[in-house]
Amino acid sequence: MSIYDSLNPMQKEAVCCTEGPLLILAGAGSGKTRVLTHRAAYLIEERHVAPWNIMAITFTNKAAGEMRERVDQLVGLGSESIWVSTFHSSCVRILRRYIEALGYGKNFSIYDSDDQRTLMKQVFRLLNIDTKQFKERQVLGVISSAKDKLVGPEEFLLNAGPDFRLKKVGEIYQEYQRQLKKNNALDFDDLIVKTVELFRTNPQILDSYQERFRYIMVDEYQDTNLAQFELVRLLAAKYRNLCVVGDDDQSIYKFRGADIGNILNFEESFPGAKVIKLEQNYRSTQNILDAANEVIRHNTGRKEKRLWTANEAGPKVSFYQFDTAKEEADFVLQEIQKEGFSLKDQAVLYRTNAQSRLFEERCIFYNIPYRLVGGVNFYQRREIKDILAYLKIIANGEDDLATLRVINVPRRGIGAASMSKATVFASANNLSLYEALEEAKMIPGMGRTAGKIEGFVSQIEELRAMTASGKVSVRELIQAVLEKTGYEEELKQEGEEEAETRLENISELINKAAAYEADSPSPSLDEFLEQVALVADVDSLNESEERITLMTLHSAKGLEFPKVYLVGMEEELFPSAMSIYSADPNDVEEERRLCYVGITRAEKELVMTAARKRMVNGESRWHRVSRFIDELPEETVEMHVPDLFAPSFGKKSEEAALPWNQTPQPAAAPKSSGRAGGFGGSKPSFGKTFTVEKKDHLDYAAGDRVRHIKFGQGTVAEIKDGGKDFEVTVDFDTAGRKRMFASFAKLEKI
Repeated sequence: MSIYDSLNPMQKEAVCCTEGPLLILAGAGSGKTRVLTHRAAYLIEERHVAPWNIMAITFTNKAAGEMRERVDQLVGLGSESIWVSTFHSSCVRILRRYIEALGYGKNFSIYDSDDQRTLMKQVFRLLNIDTKQFKERQVLGVISSAKDKLVGPEEFLLNAGPDFRLKKVGEIYQEYQRQLKKNNALDFDDLIVKTVELFRTNPQILDSYQERFRYIMVDEYQDTNLAQFELVRLLAAKYRNLCVVGDDDQSIYKFRGADIGNILNFEESFPGAKVIKLEQNYRSTQNILDAANEVIRHNTGRKEKRLWTANEAGPKVSFYQFDTAKEEADFVLQEIQKEGFSLKDQAVLYRTNAQSRLFEERCIFYNIPYRLVGGVNFYQRREIKDILAYLKIIANGEDDLATLRVINVPRRGIGAASMSKATVFASANNLSLYEALEEAKMIPGMGRTAGKIEGFVSQIEELRAMTASGKVSVRELIQAVLEKTGYEEELKQEGEEEAETRLENISELINKAAAYEADSPSPSLDEFLEQVALVADVDSLNESEERITLMTLHSAKGLEFPKVYLVGMEEELFPSAMSIYSADPNDVEEERRLCYVGITRAEKELVMTAARKRMVNGESRWHRVSRFIDELPEETVEMHVPDLFAPSFGKKSEEAALPWNQTPQPAAAPKSSGRAGGFGGSKPSFGKTFTVEKKDHLDYAAGDRVRHIKFGQGTVAEIKDGGKDFEVTVDFDTAGRKRMFASFAKLEKI
């Protein structure tokens, strides 16, 4: 039996179409990784292509590792010669070999976001930038966007025209790049930009890689930016055997520079291209797919496709609306604890990071273990950054940021004033900061601090000698850094719980180094630092742990769970207020694609929820149901609505406050109204989420003293008859003036 017999007809066609440009439109859960790996195997086994002539580019290290593993299983001997890596890793490998053609040293450092901010602070000081007008993060964002579009400092300044702010940003951009080069460093965007520059300015180098990579495959093509597009275009220009795989309906990274036009305009960019659609889904039930298909159908900027499956129809998609965000969270977590799905098989997905707080708090309240994806990254923790900075100095003495970070860590009595003198000396003599420190006694005004600096330099040189000897592993080098610098001892002397946690984190870094050495055929310090710099947040997700997963929709891309809760389905939350009020209609389309991604994460069951009231900037605001709920297909969704008039205030305890502990039950057992989406409506409309029954008269009048459950006591200032409800304005003693509807305010006359 052939390995290709397991493929469906469209997958097989995609595998066998090897010559010329090819766009594989791979819907969610359609087996695109399977197609890519089988295609690599087919090229080697059937087309007799040399493995080293194949390049496969992915977006995450995890995806690259999975692809490599699957190709190994299919092809066996020789598969290790296939170039399988991320965009950034590929560029690092190329630049390590040829970057000297651009005036950099081969041992350049890779600056992460923290390093960039530190460098930008230096640039601001050098140029005397007014930090009230310009913020480091914002300027870095503008520079990153420019690099995504391959716009350098000179072109940026030219485009700025008479605009003062843009001209100033252009000047900062110029100095930022000068400082990067002085430090022999590149930021993440530079890895791709400099590779493109290398190819454009060195035709012979480009030709050598075109000859090597005669067959190129790119995964997640909808997430590419202009710089990545140009890199791929240059590499594929000679042989044109380019296969890109992606789904325009899952293009959700515009904020990172992704250009959906790359996939929508593929046929124009690569004339003669063939398009193959993978529409059979292997992940979800048909009801879930029908919901996804119907929502995404409302987008206009897309390529037509419709997911289907041979799986069973499955239960209908459920939608619940609750009075408050807390009731929403309580309901979800109570459902999670019911039998049917293990904790690790369930995920709560939300639009914004801020929404996680309530779910985290309620998980703690119910004693439900959880995994928060997208929190503080391991490699951004202080102690990890410190140790990595030592390793960077050992590898690259021109890295001024690394030197500044640890010159006084642990404490050596070397202050900011001394380092300022060293920086001036380095600049005046065209030296790196570390080279200046080697000449500490020559620095004017350094005094006794010179001796302390010499101690630091002596430690680094001893560690460098150990590395150069080739007798110590990366793991042993980290242990030597901890011991010889006194870093570990200082933490132990602190004796605090935080210090203990930091030591545990360092221990985990050592574990990482050991794992790296076990996997690498020729481990080195430079390669280890590259690997660490390229690790993605979601790569660390441990699927074996028995806990629920909390994550944003952006973090959920590429993952799947048997049961998914898609929460916060409200206007101005999802879709976001920014997208709704944007002048660009494509912004709401991107939100809809994000919804599509969320829906298609579910394998067996999907529950969608919303709250009518949610705290925003410390105040409770009314939220309408998301338009995406309005777009769900009638026949595959079951709507549940709460009892509007059930009491929800003034309960004596946390347990009593839960809706399912009340009679009647307002939230845990909402009324099922089939397709009814409002209170008495036949279809949910985001413009008419609920109606209320107006009282004939109120128990209080203007001038009366009243009490509100949240805002306390106050005086009624005004009452207006708004037709459907009374509009009451109250001057609260501590909360100030508030205007609210009487039916919801539940004011009590004092």
